[in-house]
Amino acid sequence: MADDFGKQPRHRNLTPLRMVRGIFCLIMLVLSAFILLVFFGFWPAIGMRTINVHYSRVGISFVFGCWLALWPFWFEKINKTKVVISGDSVPSAKRVLVIANHRTEVDWMYLWDLALRKGCVGSLRYILKSSLMRLPVFGWVFHVMEFIPVERKWDADALKLRQMLGTYQDPQDPLWLVVFPEGTDFTEQKCIRSQKYASENGLPILKNVLLPKTKGFCACLEELRGTLDAVYDITIGYKHHCPSFLDNAFGVDPAEVHMHVRCISVADIPASENEAASWLMDTFCDKDELLSDFHSQGHFPREGIESELSTAKCLANFIFVMTLTAICTYLTLFSSIWFKIYVSSVCAFLATATYFNFRPSPIVSL
Repeated sequence: MADDFGKQPRHRNLTPLRMVRGIFCLIMLVLSAFILLVFFGFWPAIGMRTINVHYSRVGISFVFGCWLALWPFWFEKINKTKVVISGDSVPSAKRVLVIANHRTEVDWMYLWDLALRKGCVGSLRYILKSSLMRLPVFGWVFHVMEFIPVERKWDADALKLRQMLGTYQDPQDPLWLVVFPEGTDFTEQKCIRSQKYASENGLPILKNVLLPKTKGFCACLEELRGTLDAVYDITIGYKHHCPSFLDNAFGVDPAEVHMHVRCISVADIPASENEAASWLMDTFCDKDELLSDFHSQGHFPREGIESELSTAKCLANFIFVMTLTAICTYLTLFSSIWFKIYVSSVCAFLATATYFNFRPSPIVSL
């Protein structure tokens, strides 16, 4: 069973040094997210958006691309997690629909490693559960980056999802839209329930993934089909223990992250909803076999298609972001009272805008 694989001993012990380093990492990443949002992300998200939505999205992608790039630097260069990318050669496509299995709570973070290698890390957008929008700071970031919150109930989500997807149709906007069709992360109990449902409804019995929910994927494909460059089908596996968020931060697990990528032409996916749903089900059957082979062999086929991240570029970005964070933190805490008023006002606006799902519309056009 796949879960036996996940119960292997941890890769590293949680030493005092790793704990201190991990706490420092979390503080700096939260602080830098807050500073970049308030001082640099707010203006393209709000000010530029009143003039031109496309330029607003490009600016947001740049600002948060710098921040997102900190995580792969931490995973790969500081914690020494090995990232192995296999499968098809991945082009640097500007507009992509990404479908992936959801093995653990941090799968979405490792997609940053692939996107960073392709120069598209700031283009990542996610369909995520709406409760995450209530997180302080990060919920505001998700709102500014135009992530799509869902309740995971199709009757409640269908209209809202299609409305949001309708705003993504400009082919000039950078977009890597990530969908986890399973709808939740994999656990043994969820797998048993999924297998029972499959047995009762004549569907494939899967051991390493859950049955995919097809309606959200089909809606994304229908709304964006004419503007996408490709669909990337990504299968993620871990050695030797599936990590939690804190495992990542403290550098305890995983030892290796493996991602197998299939680059699919949109034209190769059926246009009708029923046929597209069958295509997705077949794709997850293939994922199940891929993961079975991965668990027995320790790797995916055709591995090593991407080189390692550049240490120099990662370090330069880290210094750049940390310098901006230090300067703006100092100005907020120890400079003019106007900085404190500005930060408080922006926070109040972002909290309100996120709660009411408000984004300004252009009042003029460039």
